[in-house]
Amino acid sequence: MSKNLEGQPTVEVLVNTSFEETRIAILEDERVNELIWERRGALNIVGNIYKGVVENVLPGISSAFLNIGYEKNAYLYISDVLGGDKKNIDKVLHKGQEVMVQVVKDAISTKGMKVTMDVTLPGRYLVLTPHQSFVGVSKNIEDSEARHKLNEIMQELAAKHLDGMGCIVRTEAEEATKEELEREVKYLYRQWQSIVKKFEAARGPKLLHEDMDAVLQVARDVLSENAKVYLLDSKKDYERVLDFVEKNSPDLADRVKLYKGKTPIFEAYDIETEIDNLRKTKLPLPNGGSIIIQEAESLCAIDVNTGKFTGNKSQEETVTQTNIEAANEIAHQLRLRNIGGIIVIDFIDMRKASSRHRVVEALAQAVHGDRAKIRILPITRLGLVEMTRERKRASTGSFISEECPQCHGSGRVLSAESMRIKIQREIYDLTSGRPGGNLRVVLHPVLAEAIKARQEDIEQNIHRTLKIQADPQLAWEDYKIVLE
Repeated sequence: MSKNLEGQPTVEVLVNTSFEETRIAILEDERVNELIWERRGALNIVGNIYKGVVENVLPGISSAFLNIGYEKNAYLYISDVLGGDKKNIDKVLHKGQEVMVQVVKDAISTKGMKVTMDVTLPGRYLVLTPHQSFVGVSKNIEDSEARHKLNEIMQELAAKHLDGMGCIVRTEAEEATKEELEREVKYLYRQWQSIVKKFEAARGPKLLHEDMDAVLQVARDVLSENAKVYLLDSKKDYERVLDFVEKNSPDLADRVKLYKGKTPIFEAYDIETEIDNLRKTKLPLPNGGSIIIQEAESLCAIDVNTGKFTGNKSQEETVTQTNIEAANEIAHQLRLRNIGGIIVIDFIDMRKASSRHRVVEALAQAVHGDRAKIRILPITRLGLVEMTRERKRASTGSFISEECPQCHGSGRVLSAESMRIKIQREIYDLTSGRPGGNLRVVLHPVLAEAIKARQEDIEQNIHRTLKIQADPQLAWEDYKIVLE
């Protein structure tokens, strides 16, 4: 699939809707780059605006906790408090105070949702910033002439319609007409006025504004001239998206299509395979190297290995090539798996500063198309790169999986040899080392075979005859010792 005239990747959006969940796959140049889940009954509140009630103010950590109507209180840091600059949080907020807040990050693990008082309202072309006066243009619009023209138009429209409020022009507005921009400015202003009226009339905690569901958000944020198709397998969702696009971007309405194939849409486009691979920790690189991704609650560590790749140049160049290839795959996996927070990448050591610079540049270029905010720090002499990626929701891996009941989240279980020694020691303690009598041990089948190979040694050590029985219902580290 060729790229468009601007050199941007061609985008395809595939939507699978079932009884319990909606799954969205965003493909760029026929490769899955992003997966979005939305489940019925699950809490999807990022972007929602609430009238919250301050429950606790903690000056020691410059934070407050607010009741916005859920079991867990929301977390508000001083930097997200309007008027909180250079002030102690207890001078700005007090218990029982009602404030308008917007959820910027879902509750993750034991942490409650994160909120801000600096509310924003996103549209297709613009983001309204009611508490700011600045009017700006997205940095992703690189054409200086287009930026200048958009800035002039928006300064005029803001002065005419926004009563001193600010806005940010999104990348999608690069080809928008003045009439389209003015229509959206008026719409967002009316929406904000409605939210303010609800805030003044309601008693907190109260939902004031609910953001669009994922299907419409993707239509708003992703569907553009670069999009080849927005393909949905639900007629109801298809009609909703088509209606939304016809009202907001009628020139893109022909890109919205209903999937009618007999093969499930994610199977037809091989998306299910991509989903199955999300739980793999070791991923091969085309040249024979590999990357290992290990997610933890506080950070994600990624290790790069050379594997069998030797190349036909110097060792430095071989290592650099592998690292550059790894940087591209890492950027892809971070977006695909929605990994956020602190990320530490252990690239293969490079001696030359120029080589390290090339790798960091490759990583920066590879994450350029990511919709999340990313910050990359310089590479160290040990080949480590620290970076942060905006985290609004839990990663896809933690969303679709849970802690293993056998390894308790460690990813490892006792080896067969360790299990043999443990069982042998327990039998010896149970019988106090006295000889005579028969014993039966019931084990996982694979473990039973491994222990049978050492049965003679075990019997000599415990001074008893041992019968080994396999039980496929037992977990790896579970076993039974029966005296007979």
